Amino acid sequence: MFVDEATIQVSAGKGGNGLVSFRREKFVAKGGPDGGDGGKGGDVIARADNNANTLAKFRHVKQIRAKDGSAGKKRKSHGKNGADEIVIVPVGTAIYEGDQMLADLTNPGATAVLASGGKGGFGNAHFKSSVRQTPQLAEIGEPGEEKELRLELKSVADIGLVGLPNAGKSTLLSVISNAKPEIADYPFTTLTPNLGVAEVFEESLIVADIPGLIEGASKGKGLGIEFLRHVERTKVLLHLVDAAADDVVKDYQTIREELKSYQIDLSNKPKVVVLTKSDIVPDEILQEHKKQLEKEVGDKIYVISSVAHKGFKEVMGELLNIVKSTNEKQVETEDEADMPVLKLEDDPKAWDIKRAKGKYVVSGQDIEGFAKRTDVNNPEGMQRLRDILRRRGISHELVRLGIKNGDKVQIANLTFEW
Repeated sequence: MFVDEATIQVSAGKGGNGLVSFRREKFVAKGGPDGGDGGKGGDVIARADNNANTLAKFRHVKQIRAKDGSAGKKRKSHGKNGADEIVIVPVGTAIYEGDQMLADLTNPGATAVLASGGKGGFGNAHFKSSVRQTPQLAEIGEPGEEKELRLELKSVADIGLVGLPNAGKSTLLSVISNAKPEIADYPFTTLTPNLGVAEVFEESLIVADIPGLIEGASKGKGLGIEFLRHVERTKVLLHLVDAAADDVVKDYQTIREELKSYQIDLSNKPKVVVLTKSDIVPDEILQEHKKQLEKEVGDKIYVISSVAHKGFKEVMGELLNIVKSTNEKQVETEDEADMPVLKLEDDPKAWDIKRAKGKYVVSGQDIEGFAKRTDVNNPEGMQRLRDILRRRGISHELVRLGIKNGDKVQIANLTFEW
């Protein structure tokens, strides 16, 4: 079964708790704190693999969890880090959280961290100082990230074959490549995109046979949106028009309009237009159809016959030239890309305070991390958090905003009284 969209829940591992422990050995008086740090929680990581070709397994595997980190141990021993959970997906899988794309895995072996494991908590050995000889303080492990993600598989190909059902796409793919698609003389033989590798002048091109589009496909009619998704990544489109059709211009316009009406305008992609099945059409009609299409397209129309193996060399040479040109432009665009600019909100030490539902809500990457690792049942832990708020200037800002004794302060999942 071919499935090219799935929704999954991913949960990274929780960090291990730090340990409160003191060295107690014979002949070692007042050995001091020796509680070790907790291990980091495992990440959930996606990896693209050529051996995977559908998202079907995610219809049944909805929950994906990484392992928790282990707690710290005595003698300052670090807890074991939780094992990462590797999620194998097909090459060409885009991963979204809501409307935001987290990753686009277009190359074999490409990886992306989908959910980060929580940091392990510090053990009490970490907090020993000249003024704190016997700290009774240890952090708890930070929770791992939890997300609901949408996976979309979009074929990665140099050339996309588009046309109405039974225009000859699968037959062409079987002739020019190593692919073996299902072929029959009726519409909608192809129900899933097929990929093949075509050898053109000692170079390889990946060709995708996109299942036949119909009028209204861009609005979801038939399986249109699912099919059009696979056109997004292709570098050039090969429009196939059945030379035996009653109105070749209308057939071309139908596909062109669906490409244009899709959520991303695909009609501006580089294209080559061919008339197929030339072996079964009288030459007089073939030339008239070619003339009509050339007037509509405003460019050269190629004539081919997959059955007779005619017309391929010129068409494939033109496709190769377009793919090479597109690759060169992509490299230039990447080279000219601006360096990322670090914004204030990207600074892990930045913070913000807002009033919400009668509470003062403090947000910021670093301060939220400290709060998640604070044990609310440990007075020394809470005092440490208050010291951090003071050193960061957060306490001063809370006072300026009018906070009073007894008011609630919320930082991440921790709520406490001022």
